[in-house]
Amino acid sequence: MTTPIRVLIADDQMMVRQGFTVLLNAEPGIEVVGQAVDGLDAVAKVAELAPDVVLMDIRMPGLGGIEATRRITAAPGATARVLVLTTFDLDEYVYEALRAGASGFLLKDASADELAQAVRVVAGGEALLAPNITKRLIAEFARVTRTATVRTPRQGRAGDLTERETEVLALIAQGLSNAEIAERLVVAEQTVKTHVGRILIKLGLRDRTQAAVFAYETGLVRPAGY
Repeated sequence: MTTPIRVLIADDQMMVRQGFTVLLNAEPGIEVVGQAVDGLDAVAKVAELAPDVVLMDIRMPGLGGIEATRRITAAPGATARVLVLTTFDLDEYVYEALRAGASGFLLKDASADELAQAVRVVAGGEALLAPNITKRLIAEFARVTRTATVRTPRQGRAGDLTERETEVLALIAQGLSNAEIAERLVVAEQTVKTHVGRILIKLGLRDRTQAAVFAYETGLVRPAGY
């Protein structure tokens, strides 16, 4: 029997927490193991319950969702993946949440099916961005890299990538799935998975979302027209 995906819901509104709990517990292979009322509570509950995925509201009193995400993903041995949920469709929240280590971003008006699929995608190590914000997210990366030169200790690691790995990284940053990358490069999907795994290891990153952030912030990949 497959082990269910363990989910923690962090939101300061009780009705939201309860609603998401009911929706997700009705889905096969997903189990809500706890609820958190704010960012500090979320950090504590992650340490206590070891969920696979945290549904994280961005705006909460006290410690907000972005800082809570940063603490959760930066903790030693961190394995929980954060899926950010918000009603605020604003670029700066998307950008900061992903920089903090979130693996996905979804608006609260998503359907029950979309929510469940998002949990499964993020738990599986894939990146998740609501389609209607992806283009503006890329524009935000472009704006930041255009107005400020970003230098990080990780930047030098880009030189460790092979030409093919760099090509795959560029396609990851454009939001393509493994299957789409395989079709674009005319290779097997398993080959793409191998490249992605090597990219993450070489760059010291935990998932595809961080790889996309790395690609744009270091200037390795730039949106067309910038």
